[in-house]
Amino acid sequence: MPKTLKIHKAALACVQDLGRPQGARYGLPANGAMDHLSFRAANILARNEQSAALIEITAMDFAATPGVDTLITVTGSPADLTVNGLACPQWLPVSVRAGERIEIRNIRNGLRVYLAIHGSFDVDTYMGSAAPDPVLGFGTILSAGDEITLPAHHPPVEHPIYVHPLFRPGFETPVYTETTLIDVTEGPDVADFGHTASNLYTSEFTMTERSNTIGLRLTGNLPQKQTSGEMLSRGVPVGAIEVPTGSELLILHRGRGVTAGYPVLAVTTLTGLSALAQVRPGNKVRFREVPVETAVATYRAERRRLDALEETITAIFHSLDRYGRDAA
Repeated sequence: MPKTLKIHKAALACVQDLGRPQGARYGLPANGAMDHLSFRAANILARNEQSAALIEITAMDFAATPGVDTLITVTGSPADLTVNGLACPQWLPVSVRAGERIEIRNIRNGLRVYLAIHGSFDVDTYMGSAAPDPVLGFGTILSAGDEITLPAHHPPVEHPIYVHPLFRPGFETPVYTETTLIDVTEGPDVADFGHTASNLYTSEFTMTERSNTIGLRLTGNLPQKQTSGEMLSRGVPVGAIEVPTGSELLILHRGRGVTAGYPVLAVTTLTGLSALAQVRPGNKVRFREVPVETAVATYRAERRRLDALEETITAIFHSLDRYGRDAA
């Protein structure tokens, strides 16, 4: 069989990585995976570098067959993962033999699923990143019949006793609910909204179907700008929360442009951005203001959890490799 991943079904799927943050100096959005926690965990569990390219699947079913023995992991939103019809767990490594069909169906509660395959993919990059950019028309957007080159393989790994998960690394996985609490820090223009700024924290907002990777749009009891006059366009961070003229709250996400001309009420934390990536249209969002120091500490704690997972996975697979040699 060819050393590729053959795509059978892919309604909304693409090859994705962590984007190109250096692109801002050239006026390009960062883009990249919407949910960094699920992205990094998937790569760790598939024995890849945390930043390696994988497949980001949004809302719809996906199916593919590898042409080599490999190791996969599926993280993100709850979904039904099967390999050759056998149900397999998410957030754990799964050994797949050449020719076996991988299917991901019934994505629920959250919105996005991440499929990492050992060795990542051989795809085109721009400025060192495989992240799609819809404005430039760049990226590997997947469709049925496509084949992606797999530069590596992984020999089959089986539990030595019965057919059980290889191991349970003890990583606490996210819980997706109909209402998501998002941490934000105070924005530079909060004073422009006067007493209505508190609406952001006392109200509940609904994610709309108009949301995309550039900006998430929510409806609810919006803060209202109290000052007059126009604001010059300026640089804005990923996660900026704006209230454009109209009836929606706008949260700039990974695909945002680098400049904008609306007042910034608040800025979503890095951990909050990943959580927002999993909010389905129609679901609710509430916001909580935290100090910058708390936002930084929470993000660092998340990265330490991921680094600890990586150490655990490395140690476990070294032990499994040794078991295989001893058994032989």
